[in-house]
Amino acid sequence: MSDGSEDKVIIETEDDDDAYGLDHDNVDTILAAVEANNQPLLLELLEPLHVADIADVLEQISRSERAALIELWGIELDGGVLSELEEGVRDEILRDLPDHVLAEAVRDLDTDDVVYLVGDLDEPQQEKLLGSLEDADRAAVEMSLQYEEYTAGRLMQRELVSAPQHWNVGDIIDYMRASDDLPETFYDVFIVDPFMHPIGTVRLSKIMAAARKTLLTALMSEDFRTIPVDQEQEDVAYAFNQYHMVSAPVVDEDGRLVGVITIDDAMEVLEDEAEEDMKLLAGIGDEELSDSVLETARLRFPWLAVNLGTAILASLVIGLFSATIESIVALAVLMPIVASMGGNAGTQTLTVAVRALATRDLTASNAMRIVRREALVGLGNGMVFAVVIGIVGWLWFGLPLLGVVIAVATVINMLVAGLAGILIPIGLEKVGADPALASGTFVTTVTDVVGFFAFLGLAGWVLT
Repeated sequence: MSDGSEDKVIIETEDDDDAYGLDHDNVDTILAAVEANNQPLLLELLEPLHVADIADVLEQISRSERAALIELWGIELDGGVLSELEEGVRDEILRDLPDHVLAEAVRDLDTDDVVYLVGDLDEPQQEKLLGSLEDADRAAVEMSLQYEEYTAGRLMQRELVSAPQHWNVGDIIDYMRASDDLPETFYDVFIVDPFMHPIGTVRLSKIMAAARKTLLTALMSEDFRTIPVDQEQEDVAYAFNQYHMVSAPVVDEDGRLVGVITIDDAMEVLEDEAEEDMKLLAGIGDEELSDSVLETARLRFPWLAVNLGTAILASLVIGLFSATIESIVALAVLMPIVASMGGNAGTQTLTVAVRALATRDLTASNAMRIVRREALVGLGNGMVFAVVIGIVGWLWFGLPLLGVVIAVATVINMLVAGLAGILIPIGLEKVGADPALASGTFVTTVTDVVGFFAFLGLAGWVLT
């Protein structure tokens, strides 16, 4: 590896529009080093990159290229890269890593990162990774694994800095300087009583600015929030975002300090939850770009099958009015407009509703007001577009009543779309289901069925 700044390889992007993306030429340069089996060049290319960028490289290349890169990287592999990888790629790499490389890679990781790596592995892989840890680290990880998945106990890290009530600034500074196992990143010192109950927090910035003889209790803030070890990680992330926390102590059922959660982990949970909602709305499940064709097809198949069922239901509604369509061919041309307008309006409302439920901005106290608002928005937009669509239908086919029919059907469907887009996710949450789950399919079904029924039903009544 180079030790001179003039020899250091800096990987930059081509333009400011993609300031933090990896340039294709840079990835090719890395792959060329792998193909040439040039480990010094590979290390030189990877050294200036953040672990998240290296993870992106590994996710973007093929499986064979990935295996060759990891093999050439060898014992120099940075364990932080493993915690940044997509689950499928990470599991693949962990499965193939030699034991001594794995042991070296996870040696300097915090316990929360190790728990994250171990959590989704099967038992043989778990034992392989745990066996590479030192006894104390393994015990800490195994203790965290006893907690339920997606809880604070899994999310927290064991490494933290605490101090008794009688310590002063000089005591804690001397302790931190002498300690060999401080967390890699921390922001607060937790003040605890003799029973390890947290009674306050002191920011590192306050410690560094105070005189050595200053008691920590004089600097500590008692305005802090503890996180129960069994708290759902989604609730933990919400608390961090809502109360602008940087770190928070985690306590067991007796209120004793057992770990700490930092903002980077909480924000990662927020990102994961948002990504999960987006995928559920699209009906694609836990899909990753690195998945194989077969795996991707398998994940998408169930919701496509559900969509087929709902499409058949909409077709059955159309079939009820086949005679009307045969007598007025213009209906077949215009009815997709009504369904499409309703579907788009419903999706807009649905997206806002699901996000508001996730951020807890939509609650029981304001639900009726929001429902009323969305109904009025749907009605207002429906009336505006009804005029436009009605005129188009009239001028296109020369039938004034046809314009009236499609205008009225548009108003009805957009009103129903607004109501469905807000009521369906609220209803799903009430029964304990994820509001994003199947909401899109249900809303589309409602708008299709109502749109076709309103348009064709009115046409059959008015025009025949």
